[in-house]
Amino acid sequence: MDKDFSYFSNLCNMRRMGPTSSRPENLAARLRRAFLDHGYEQMTMSGLAKLCGFSRRALYHHFSSKEEAFRHLLDFDGREAIAAGLAAGRRAMDEGGSAVDILTETMNVRYGDGRRRLSRSPHALEINDQAFRRARDIMVGAAIDFQAKVADLLVEMTGRGLIRLRPGVEPAALAQSLCDGARGTNQALPPIPIDELPVRYRQIIAAILFGAAEPPAAKTGGKHAARKKAK
Repeated sequence: MDKDFSYFSNLCNMRRMGPTSSRPENLAARLRRAFLDHGYEQMTMSGLAKLCGFSRRALYHHFSSKEEAFRHLLDFDGREAIAAGLAAGRRAMDEGGSAVDILTETMNVRYGDGRRRLSRSPHALEINDQAFRRARDIMVGAAIDFQAKVADLLVEMTGRGLIRLRPGVEPAALAQSLCDGARGTNQALPPIPIDELPVRYRQIIAAILFGAAEPPAAKTGGKHAARKKAK
């Protein structure tokens, strides 16, 4: 569910820091708007301060460089997206949704909202590239954290009778497959149109949960069977 940042755009026109400007959510919103609107490579600390309505000195009070500010934003947005995705999934569960409904809503908010927000930026490709270059450790940490929480969600869904894991399938391994599938959807080539993301998340989740094919029936004859008998 995309947030409306028009309010924060107005905040960024302020010349001085107000009493609430250093709150984490307000600081992240100002940084987000600045990077989405102007990109990373050409940004300077002076320009970032101006765009966010801070004095240069005030911005340096929070961050020593634009890279540190960028990493802070990605870390904050990652944590927020994880919390929002899990909350959306649990709402779907409380409303009687199926396992696919629950996991689709979780992934659509966790991964889809960020993708939709980024797609509106003229600097989307640059920002995506810089995120992988400068904050890979943050992204890996967020992935591990989210996968663990999805595993917990799967355990809860099992307890409610929404799914039954096959013998040998562990919640952690299934959670990783589901998250890998959702991330792969975001990075698919050719890129998936933004309005098709929920459908594609649903497709990959259903395929991982329930499978798309079955192994062929075992053959009683043939070369392989003959080899086994010879041994």
